[in-house]
Amino acid sequence: MDFELDIGSCADLVRRGDHDRFLAIMSAPVKSRGALFVIYAFNLEVVRAPWVTKEPMISEMRLQWWIDSIDEIYEGGTIRKHQVITPLARLISKQKLPKELFIDLINARRWDIYKKPHLHAYAFDDYIMSTSGNLMALACLSIGMPLSDINSAKEYGYGDGIARLFVAIPILESNNRYPLVNGTENAISALAKAAIDKMNNVSFSDKTSVSALRIGWLSKGILMKVKKNPRCVSEGITYPVEFIKKILLLIKVFRKTF
Repeated sequence: MDFELDIGSCADLVRRGDHDRFLAIMSAPVKSRGALFVIYAFNLEVVRAPWVTKEPMISEMRLQWWIDSIDEIYEGGTIRKHQVITPLARLISKQKLPKELFIDLINARRWDIYKKPHLHAYAFDDYIMSTSGNLMALACLSIGMPLSDINSAKEYGYGDGIARLFVAIPILESNNRYPLVNGTENAISALAKAAIDKMNNVSFSDKTSVSALRIGWLSKGILMKVKKNPRCVSEGITYPVEFIKKILLLIKVFRKTF
């Protein structure tokens, strides 16, 4: 019963803080939803850590708390009682999720604390792969994807991350965060094309991870829009209205695809 309450708490966190992902998770088979809610509740808590205060040291401490919590889980010691950590420990034990995916994801979020731009394109790619790529890999592995498909999941997550970044650019820049190494229209269009190519070229050994991959169901549409009109990134990209989003999601569900 306590575990079910923890899952319910994770689901509520995602519902309130990451509505589109909540919708996508609810389209997954019932047996997969709990794991996905736990992974995305964890991500939401980590993403928030650098933004809840203007004091870098406090943000660093918050991220370190998560690293320490993950270390405790893998060391097999006493697990701290927490609405996300508690069910996450059970999920990690059950699915044998790789520790480095969690640690790299948390460490990459340290960039969000400060206002320095990425030093070069490789640093930018590492950031997207460590955050969005690792997140998608964890989501897929949590519902049974073979470990051999991990690179494909990361590549798909990279594309999803680029799309979400494009949407967030105006908010980030208003907070003096400039994530794009090259903000010219040609560079933005090329980045969108590269992300589309990554998403289109992935292959998986079976369909186990479909419901996790479906969480990026809006991203290709965003990327295609940016590729065609890169100026829309600075102007502000909006997702489709709620009704259209749900229709697009239902089409994916009925076709059993992502």
